[in-house]
Amino acid sequence: MTLQLTSTAFKDGGEIPATYTCDSDDVSPPLAWSGAPASTKSFALVVDDPDAPDPRAPRMVWVHWVVYNLPASAASLDEGARHLPHGAKTGVNDFRKTAYGGPCPPVGKHRYFFKLYALDAVLADLGKPTKGQVEKAMSGHVLAEAQLMGTYQRDR
Repeated sequence: MTLQLTSTAFKDGGEIPATYTCDSDDVSPPLAWSGAPASTKSFALVVDDPDAPDPRAPRMVWVHWVVYNLPASAASLDEGARHLPHGAKTGVNDFRKTAYGGPCPPVGKHRYFFKLYALDAVLADLGKPTKGQVEKAMSGHVLAEAQLMGTYQRDR
C-alpha cells in the first residue's frame, strides 16, 4: 500500500473552495491519509505554492503551512485544524505565522501542493522552523510521501 493524501473539500487537481482561502474563512481544509509504512514514527506536512507571485513568471515558492511531528497514530486533520494532535509542532510560513495561511494569489490561477511525509523518526524540537529547516531535519528519514494538489484563482 502506498501513502495517500486526500481531502473531502477538493479532489487532486481540483479547485480549492474559497472557505480555505484569504477570500473567506482562511481555515485549513480537512485532510486524511492512509497507507503509511508500518515503521512510521511521525509525519510532516508542508503546503506551498510554486507559482508565486505570477504563474506566468514564478519567482519563488510561497510556503503556506509547515507542520511536523504529527504522531504516527494520526490519520487526519479536521477542517480548521487549530488544535493539532498532541506532540505536533508548527513551523513558520511565508506570512510569518505558525498557522495555516490559505491561498491568496495576487494574480492568475496558482497551484497549491499539500505534501505529507511519513518519517522513521520523531524530529527534535526545532523551535519555529522554516520549511527548509524542517526539510533538512527530515533528510534521510523519509519513508514515503504523498501529495495533493489544488488550484485557486481569485475573482477580480
